[in-house]
Amino acid sequence: MTKKLNVTFQEALEIVEMLPEYQREDLMNIIRNRMIEQRREKLAEHIREAKIEYESGEIKRGTVDDFLMEKYHEFHSS
Repeated sequence: MTKKLNVTFQEALEIVEMLPEYQREDLMNIIRNRMIEQRREKLAEHIREAKIEYESGEIKRGTVDDFLMEKYHEFHSS
């Protein structure tokens, strides 16, 4: 049961400020946990994409020094 409201950021703050302190704390914890979960999901998606790219040969494995040396050789061979 998702309801879309047209509320400005300032109005949302004012609504939250009307809540008792314990509910504001609960709300902050809920929002913080949801943000953490969203970041985890985004990271997991990036990892899945990187694995696919690695397995298909689109990316290579190596150190930063390997990468810089490769770019150095590409630059000087052109």
